[in-house]
Amino acid sequence: MKAAVLTSTGRVTDRPLRIEEVPRPEPRAGQVLLRVRACGVCRTDLHIVEGELYPLRESLVPGHQIVGEIVQGTTPELALGTRVGVSWIGGTDGTCWYCKNNHENLCDSPTFTGYAVDGGYAEFAVARSDFVFPLPPALDDIHAAPLLCAGITTFNALRNSGARPGDVVAILGVGGLGHLGVQFASKMGFQTVAIARGKSKEPLATKLGARHYIDSSAQNVAEALGALGGAKVILATVTSGKAMSAAIGGLGTDGKLIMVGGSEEPVEVPINQFIMGRHSVQGWPSGTSADSQDTLAFSALTGVRPMIEEFPLARAADAYDRMMSGAARFRVVLKAG
Repeated sequence: MKAAVLTSTGRVTDRPLRIEEVPRPEPRAGQVLLRVRACGVCRTDLHIVEGELYPLRESLVPGHQIVGEIVQGTTPELALGTRVGVSWIGGTDGTCWYCKNNHENLCDSPTFTGYAVDGGYAEFAVARSDFVFPLPPALDDIHAAPLLCAGITTFNALRNSGARPGDVVAILGVGGLGHLGVQFASKMGFQTVAIARGKSKEPLATKLGARHYIDSSAQNVAEALGALGGAKVILATVTSGKAMSAAIGGLGTDGKLIMVGGSEEPVEVPINQFIMGRHSVQGWPSGTSADSQDTLAFSALTGVRPMIEEFPLARAADAYDRMMSGAARFRVVLKAG
């Protein structure tokens, strides 16, 4: 089969991904073989390509946002030919391998597809049978793939945030994660506020469902949120600790900042404000296979869809570069075939 193989780590300019002919994987007991139909290209893949997250094996096929068709190996619920999505953190029983095993031996786990085992930048991939699930017919392959990471991250964080319909919920950043966060927040019935730099994203944010827009380059974000009564939740999808710190003063009573965008910069917390306002800060990673099913079912029901740019597998390196450039609007997906 053809696959985009990572044989050395390095900065993106080194273009470490190469299309190669490699043996088609064989599923073991408890696994299924998938013909990959689409695979999202995610900024989380950066940590593998640049050697930051896990020790690299001799070679690795990245890619964890996999939509595929079962061609070998079955389960009592899934027959050959079933179109499925793949979870990369937890199984259909709702448990997370990483948490269940006390964060030990992560790199030896068969769970983390595209990280510890070969992923979906390929024509075929294997996955644990308890980590795959059928996809709603209303979602096509290329729109389903990004929901398996960016979608579940924002959806799961919001539905577990404690916010209720009518509450002010702000989405900090209208990019790869944020454009989905705005849609989910709106569909959940929150008074949705989109925050981004410049006026150029305001029409898009409004189209996605935001009732209010804050231009962080021209307005004081905390004051603007305060004028709306204060946010019950600020979902921070940006990769800037400084931007998160600037927004945190806009929390209302019992407000919470939820961080889903990674940053090396610290977030500064105003202690007295936090004490008097009963505020909190929380991080949120992603979710299990069961959470992925809920995400895709909700998206199919409500019309939430990622904005994507599509590339063929043969241009995997170009797709990765496009994602890393920050110019993609807003998710990049590899389409097999």
